[in-house]
Amino acid sequence: MSDTVRNVPAGPLDIPKAWPFEEARKVIKRLAGTGKRQALFETGYGPSGLPHIGTFGEVARTSWVRHAFTELTGLPSRLLAFSDDMDGLRKVPDNVPNKDMLAQHLGRPLTRIPDPFGTHESFGAHNNARLRSFLDSFGFEYEFASSTDYYAAGRFDGALVRVLECYQEVMAVILPTLGAERRATYSPILPIHPGTGIVMQVPMDAIDPAAATVMWTDPADGKRYETSVKGGACKLQWKADWAMRWYALDVDYEMSGKDLIDSVKLSSRICRILGKLPPEGMTYELFLDQEGQKISKSKGNGLSVEDFLTYGPPVSLAQFMYNQPQRAKRLYFDVIPRAVDEYIANIEKAPTAQDPRTNPTWHIHAGKLPDHAGSPVSFAMLLNLASVVNAESAEILWGFIRRYVPGAGPDTEPLLARLVDHAIAYYRDFVRPAKRYRDPDANEREALEDLAVTLGTLPADSSAEAIQNAVFEVGKRHAFPELRAWFGCLYQVLLGQQEGPRFGGFVALYGIPETIALVRAALTRHADAA
Repeated sequence: MSDTVRNVPAGPLDIPKAWPFEEARKVIKRLAGTGKRQALFETGYGPSGLPHIGTFGEVARTSWVRHAFTELTGLPSRLLAFSDDMDGLRKVPDNVPNKDMLAQHLGRPLTRIPDPFGTHESFGAHNNARLRSFLDSFGFEYEFASSTDYYAAGRFDGALVRVLECYQEVMAVILPTLGAERRATYSPILPIHPGTGIVMQVPMDAIDPAAATVMWTDPADGKRYETSVKGGACKLQWKADWAMRWYALDVDYEMSGKDLIDSVKLSSRICRILGKLPPEGMTYELFLDQEGQKISKSKGNGLSVEDFLTYGPPVSLAQFMYNQPQRAKRLYFDVIPRAVDEYIANIEKAPTAQDPRTNPTWHIHAGKLPDHAGSPVSFAMLLNLASVVNAESAEILWGFIRRYVPGAGPDTEPLLARLVDHAIAYYRDFVRPAKRYRDPDANEREALEDLAVTLGTLPADSSAEAIQNAVFEVGKRHAFPELRAWFGCLYQVLLGQQEGPRFGGFVALYGIPETIALVRAALTRHADAA
């Protein structure tokens, strides 16, 4: 054991005020009670559809809790990314090819169904590969686990026999949660049909813990079978399966979504019946699509990881996931710019923070803040610049950026370089199609004329703050009900959008002469239209 490993504290901990540390404290308390010297963190994935952004969020958040645990204790830990790939396919997902082919394999384990994409040995293997690929792309440290492999290799055999020994107790927990029709046919044991390969959901005629077998009848032909629960010949219904896995692997921590609250309670009761404490965990809120509906891997609604990363860097996705995990969030394209700039603001504050561990970027970067991690230009500012100059290439934006930040370039500002490319893509796909200019009223026209004159009196190298103050003063000289209305006029009349970043910063980046020309062009455009 490393010299850095410390004893598990049993008493109260003075921990940083950040939710991953609060979660880690639960694990520390658990290990103090069990005497374990290594923690097992787990995340689960149902590969009936393609991996989606919620899966990434669960692994990222669990990784942050795991790192907080290590920071507080120095104890070793593991993160197991578990795929329930032995589940039977219940329905054909909406977002896959060859749906007719898949429909012929309904009910079979995902790892025994041909890959509709034609790239892997099974549908389950394809989706597992997709999961591992995008987890690897973010640098997560984890161990991948396949339900099919664990069942087939006998790693659950002992736990499955234990389920048979506690069969009636397990049934007594589950049956009251089911409707009358389902209760009549329910069994937590699901034998794999030796002929059809279908995961059978039928009642058990008899169970034999000593022989580790179950007896059941095929309702299609009345034929009776005796099946071993070992070696992958059976699996469990998912709530019992979840509990059995916690028991078999001695899982210490697993978080889950709000939609699984009742399932967590039921699986926890089963885990206790089997003979172990259920893991600690956190209930996180769900992600919603643009219509306010829960995102679903089978429906393919909401954003995919690939969608998000087209318009924002990976750190912005991590920032979005870090924020208030127990609060429901709308996850659509318009959240990306805010997440990017929130990350930039946090990474800028981290080095001088009294305790950097309270800063989200400390967790995002596993306690090691990278060099040149920030950006001297916000994403919102880049979007405004792209909007004004109708940017089609990165070099157009870099021309303005280098004037604003002398010496800046992709080598010295790697995040900014990525943001430039993302800004062009976001502008092309979302900003430009939504641009709507409006005419200024008489008061606004006078204020805009005043602004052009005032800007002309400023030195060309005026700071963003000096320009912002000048813009404020112009607004105060005219009859706006509030200064917010004045800035709304600037965004709507000059930029064709409802809001934007600090206008002084935009002028400093775009240039004072260029902004004066922009104002004059807007006034002329609206005068000609009139």
